[in-house]
Amino acid sequence: LRDGGPLGLAGVALLLMAAGAGARPRPAVPGDQPRSNVVLVACDSLDGRLTFFPGNQTVDLPSINFMKRRGTVFLNAYTNSPICCPSRAAMWSGLFTHITESWNNFKGLDPDYVTWMDLMEKHGYHTQKFGKLDFTSGHHSVSNRVEAWTRDVNFLLRQEGRPMVKLTGHRKQFRVMEKDWQNTDKAVNWIKEEAVNFTQPFILYLGLNLPHPYPSPYAGENFGSSTFLTSPYWLEKVNYEAIKIPKWSSLSEMHPVDYYSSYTKNCTGEFTKEEVRNIRAFYYAMCAETDAMLGEIISALRDTGLLGKTIVIFTADHGELAMEHRQFYKMSMYEGSSHIPLLVMGPGLREQQQIPNVVSLVDIYPTMLDIARIPVPQNLSGYSLIPLLREKAESEVSPRGPRPSWVLSEFHGCNVNSSVYMLRTGKWKYITYSDGSSVLPQLFDLTADPDELTNLAIKFPVTVHSLDKILRSIVNYPKVSSTVHEYNKQQFISWKQSLGQNYSSVIANLRWHQDWLKDQKKYENAIDKWL
Repeated sequence: LRDGGPLGLAGVALLLMAAGAGARPRPAVPGDQPRSNVVLVACDSLDGRLTFFPGNQTVDLPSINFMKRRGTVFLNAYTNSPICCPSRAAMWSGLFTHITESWNNFKGLDPDYVTWMDLMEKHGYHTQKFGKLDFTSGHHSVSNRVEAWTRDVNFLLRQEGRPMVKLTGHRKQFRVMEKDWQNTDKAVNWIKEEAVNFTQPFILYLGLNLPHPYPSPYAGENFGSSTFLTSPYWLEKVNYEAIKIPKWSSLSEMHPVDYYSSYTKNCTGEFTKEEVRNIRAFYYAMCAETDAMLGEIISALRDTGLLGKTIVIFTADHGELAMEHRQFYKMSMYEGSSHIPLLVMGPGLREQQQIPNVVSLVDIYPTMLDIARIPVPQNLSGYSLIPLLREKAESEVSPRGPRPSWVLSEFHGCNVNSSVYMLRTGKWKYITYSDGSSVLPQLFDLTADPDELTNLAIKFPVTVHSLDKILRSIVNYPKVSSTVHEYNKQQFISWKQSLGQNYSSVIANLRWHQDWLKDQKKYENAIDKWL
């Protein structure tokens, strides 16, 4: 801490001077050198576009800027599934969502799944985890599960509180998300009291809840998390002039899946420009608080002399739409939701490097093994980032050959009434749904249309066909959609049977209760028809 507040710009300047940062490659690390320590800070819901121009003009993120000076920022990093548990399952397993069958927030990895951290521990690393993990099955609310299982039912119900902002505390209050700060404190203390004494390398993981929005205070626990909460301290880090007000299609022009998402997220009502600007500003302020926690970790490594021996990785499970495309939260393949931050710095890695290659969370697993000099299994979906970070020819390093020129993301959870698949390659983003024919696909040219407002799928059928062919070579997506459809039905039937006579009362009082209770019979009948 500096002057009672988190590491400020002056602190980062000192760090830069101490590090002797410059635009030069670091010397390569020979095989007989000690293996690097690793720190992974993974936050929740940070839009990756805030880590480079022009998104970085909206909010002051000094710790992220420090990592950019000392290391590498990936300009096209994506989640493999834009929701908490499935995205984290991809990161901890190195496998695509359809392979681990991590379909929704309730269905992730088995508790005894062997992660990269388990392997690193087996190969001599000290390991420590603090904060949010959320990659195993059996968690999240009943509402969350039931909404995912019933997404094929022919009804429309609002499942969230209307997104809103709330200012708390005063101009000197920086510890707003207390739970995250407590976990950051634990990680800092662990570095200063334990890690500093190790003779073997360590891997430290810190999982943050921010900048995920907070629970809706006015709706009780049965509603969602639709409150963007911050203090004046963080709001002052936001450049209001740089906040872009997103363009919206009219409700009648929206893609049918987008309309379902917007409706279930309670976003189809009227919003003033001021409301939208505030939601975005408060979200950016929450990102600034997240950045300060990252800064505390970097400071602790510097203070203990460990910074030069440690590879630091910063990322997120997914992004946040913050009212783009008339939605908040994630569960979408639009950039705000699917584009994640990924920054890496450390010994032997290049500095001040911006990497345009498409990468994704499944790449974390092989990267960790590469750092620890553990042989990388051939069956992983991901590829090590180390060749990109060290600018080596990948074919020299990986027996699997060069990394593909595409990334895959897929979504099978709540607030979306279809399985969704996204292929990102070159300037194109191709999004297809369900069986590939029953719902209109989307094609965006991200170079010409970074806000994804013009669907080119009908205009460029040859491009759609070629991208769809690549996608089908990676995953038989109509078959996966069918599998998820059956899984949802079976899970719902089991849940319904477990409730017996309480079923009608329980289902009526989930997060959608405000709509459901207006016509209980109608919605129960819709479910019966689906079953």
